[in-house]
Amino acid sequence: AMEGAGDDPLARAEALAHVSRRIAERAAEFAELISAENGKPILWARGEVSRAVSTFRFAAEETRRIGGEIIRLDTEPAAEGRVAYVARQPYGPVLGITPFNFPLNLVAHKVAPAIAVGAPVIIKPAPATPLSALLLGELLAETALPEGMFSILPLPNDRAAALVEDPRLPVVSFTGSGAVGYAIAERVPRKHVTLELGGNAAAVVLADADLDRAASRIALYSNYQAGQSCIAVQRVLVQDEVYDDFVSRLVPAVEALVTGDPADERTQVGPMVSEQAARRVEEWVNEAVEGGATLLTGGTRDGVNVAPTVLADVPDDAKVVCEEVFGPVLVLRRVSDVDAAFAEVNNSDYGLQAGVFTRDLHTAFRAHRELKVGGVIIGDVPSYRADQMPYGGIKKSGVGKEGVRSAMDDLTDERVLVLTGVL
Repeated sequence: AMEGAGDDPLARAEALAHVSRRIAERAAEFAELISAENGKPILWARGEVSRAVSTFRFAAEETRRIGGEIIRLDTEPAAEGRVAYVARQPYGPVLGITPFNFPLNLVAHKVAPAIAVGAPVIIKPAPATPLSALLLGELLAETALPEGMFSILPLPNDRAAALVEDPRLPVVSFTGSGAVGYAIAERVPRKHVTLELGGNAAAVVLADADLDRAASRIALYSNYQAGQSCIAVQRVLVQDEVYDDFVSRLVPAVEALVTGDPADERTQVGPMVSEQAARRVEEWVNEAVEGGATLLTGGTRDGVNVAPTVLADVPDDAKVVCEEVFGPVLVLRRVSDVDAAFAEVNNSDYGLQAGVFTRDLHTAFRAHRELKVGGVIIGDVPSYRADQMPYGGIKKSGVGKEGVRSAMDDLTDERVLVLTGVL
């Protein structure tokens, strides 16, 4: 079954479209399950479900578009009569390892492209959030996909090594922490490994920005899902001449966020995934304050809940500046001009996405050229992701790109057919 699964693009497209429709039909159930599993406010859980609907739909559409390329070789005397046909073939079965923070849509980003290209896929969901993946598995089981095409395999992390090393799985696609990701890459140096790792996302606010919009977007997206997103806003670099004006808008916007019960329709900032995670964020904030940082708001913890936190004057070597906070914390910094702002964005071990609030077209293109990140979002936070665009980072943020079409390319290799004496 595993071999034959790649042969019928029509069946794969129909299966992917079926899953897309069924997620939409069961959207309320999925959203409640996501929220119950990881504490994500129902508002954000619903958004994740609608994104997963799109992710499977994009995959169905791309499956119908997969084609090859013809290259004429008879442009050289030695290749008279020859033509090459180049098509992509999957490397083989895929092991997808997914994190807790998007327990449905990041599973979709592993499963849908694999099915689209005809590669069998095994998902090892995060131990904290296996249920969303299992419910997705139920919908996949309704399709005519051959047996062995997909498996959802909840496993504790300490048992994952055998799966990672299994020679029958030539591709490992991992989303999660850098420490684990790099350990996987070192363990299987001969496999095809894609790593979607952490971020330390910067938002730049320049003097020509719409300050109200910048403040409201940065306030929300440094704290949404309790900051547990690899593109949550962490560092905010504000041009000197608008710094005080911006901060006077930002702090009230952060304090106005609705925190509390994730099941409440109005809640924007819910709990962290565990008390251990919340304690770590609290420690990092305290460490920054002890090092001389100014706490403008937040900084408190109540069990699994960390109050949305804004820090200024933070020492360069503080963890909240250098590492990925993965919590509801943002760090403010003054910069003199665009040069200083862009240098500061690049002064990081990470390079996933960056946001630049500007209305200037030249600055926008300059940001794209100069910022050492996988994606630059102009006029908005770095937290924006469209599921059909290439997504991934450089430096410690990983290797390889996702986004449905990019992932399909990543899971496949070019195979060349040369026809002789045909022209």
